[in-house]
Amino acid sequence: MGSLRIAVGSDHGGFEQKEQIAKRLTAEGYEVTDFGCPSTESVDYPDYAAPVAQAIARGDADFGILVCGTGIGMMLAANKVKGIRAANVTSVEFAHLAREHNNANVVTLSGRFVDPELNWQIVQEFLKTEFAGGRHERRVAKIMALEG
Repeated sequence: MGSLRIAVGSDHGGFEQKEQIAKRLTAEGYEVTDFGCPSTESVDYPDYAAPVAQAIARGDADFGILVCGTGIGMMLAANKVKGIRAANVTSVEFAHLAREHNNANVVTLSGRFVDPELNWQIVQEFLKTEFAGGRHERRVAKIMALEG
């Protein structure tokens, strides 16, 4: 799995955890592209969610990891990009289900309300879990058809 291409991004509220996650992913052999932000200075999260989501939509990355204060704003912004299925995840079980049932391609994390070690476990579970297909394939296709 180490050859996966991962796009990461954050706002100021998620900067520190994004940096930690990116370093750990790189150490494990993943190809990581960091779309910012570059510091804890206040920024607008859509400015960082969009390029991560667009990289996945173009096929330049396999998965995205976005971190803001709650993960909610990043999820909302990323899901505006055609082809993106972003899930805001706060537990390892939800990370598994987001991949297995929903074929999520972006995980959004809370940098302020979730412990860094739990977020790392969420990322690991998200990246290792395969989409189950089957009955879920039909449901994901219906979600994607909503894009028009």
